[in-house]
Amino acid sequence: MQASASVPACWRRIAFLLCAVLIGAPLRAAELPLLHSHAGDASVRAPLVIVAVDDAWRAALPRDAKLATQAYLDRLPKEAVQRSNDYDEGGYWLQLWEVLIVLAIAGLLLQGRRSARLRDWAQRVGRYALLRDGLYGGVYGMVAGLLMLPLNFYQGYWREHGYGMSTQDQADWWLDWAVGLGVEVVGTMLAVALLYAVFRRAGERWWLWGAAACSALLALMLLVSPVLIDPLFNTYKPLEPGPVRSAVLTMAHATGVPADEVYAFDASRQTKRVSANVSGLGSTAAIRLNDNLLSRTSLPEIRAVMAHELGHYVLNHGPKMLMQFGLLILFGLLFCHWAMRRLFARYGARWGTQSVADVASLPLLTAVFSVFMLAATPVFNTIIRTQEIEADRFGLNLAREPHGFAEVMLKLSDYRKPDPGAVEEFMFFHHPSARHRIHDSMRWREAMGTP
Repeated sequence: MQASASVPACWRRIAFLLCAVLIGAPLRAAELPLLHSHAGDASVRAPLVIVAVDDAWRAALPRDAKLATQAYLDRLPKEAVQRSNDYDEGGYWLQLWEVLIVLAIAGLLLQGRRSARLRDWAQRVGRYALLRDGLYGGVYGMVAGLLMLPLNFYQGYWREHGYGMSTQDQADWWLDWAVGLGVEVVGTMLAVALLYAVFRRAGERWWLWGAAACSALLALMLLVSPVLIDPLFNTYKPLEPGPVRSAVLTMAHATGVPADEVYAFDASRQTKRVSANVSGLGSTAAIRLNDNLLSRTSLPEIRAVMAHELGHYVLNHGPKMLMQFGLLILFGLLFCHWAMRRLFARYGARWGTQSVADVASLPLLTAVFSVFMLAATPVFNTIIRTQEIEADRFGLNLAREPHGFAEVMLKLSDYRKPDPGAVEEFMFFHHPSARHRIHDSMRWREAMGTP
């Protein structure tokens, strides 16, 4: 289950660098053989197999929430838990490599006045300032996407196959990558054109008005992605009438969610992961679940998942997250305002750019904002994790399926470390751990006196 409001991927990349440095977790030996494994062989990692239980087992669970939680976690095979730990912990280091590449791209463009020369080219080609900045942004997005390609291929294809999570062949992966790169280039063009128009008009208060513009872009992304972007990667179809559709719509109508349809999408063409969301803002709500959720889980589990997702919508997590991220962006740009003045004074002449309003300074803005996000990692993750906990508890009260919720948490342990340490969970996890979430469901069961 994922937060209903998406966030820019670069922020997620930045979030892990400080964590990796502070915790200093060693790169697990189990991760290293995957560098040499056959990428197309999904048998490298056997799928997670959880021993099935019946209602009698559930009814016999201890009433104590801690003991019941441990009974659930004990059903996870030890070798599967170890592989999940390896997968998650190896991912921390992949995030570190992503950030290092992002920072290296900034250095590459600033050194040798490459960014300034790119700006000069855009000024010769473009007639209007918006077009010139957009052209620069498009090239910047293309360069960044191409330089990130080797790591993205390893992370998104080779490694996913090595752990048995991907269902894509190379042709399908490359097609999705090309479409994603096109979306990134167009999105970067529009965002850069808008932001630098704001920066020029705002003068010394560029950081204030820039934060407002970024928040507006995030809101636009929430509205546009479900309609224009997501269908580029998956096919969305109304769910056939039946128990699942009826159960989901009954919960939606009971909580005032303005949706009369449930959509299923073919995530199984890419991954074995289960997921669902209630996307959009206001009257644009769309209830969507993937076909893996339909094929791998029972009706009580689906009810638990969808009640959680409906909770994100009912609790206004989308607008709240926009405001919280808006404040984070505001402080980040204020930090950039302070740091970039000093960097311009020392290196601006060498780089060929000495003003925030100059689009050639975009790589510097990206690098400095990245430094801020490193320090803000715990804040960023806590914002999301807090909303996930709120949605969990809303979902338990709505669906009244504590065992269904716990079963899904076990399935998510296929690719999420089920029982991290407290510091690791605080620093790295934007979703609560399986132990935390199952314990919440068992506390609800204990309080309500249900079997």
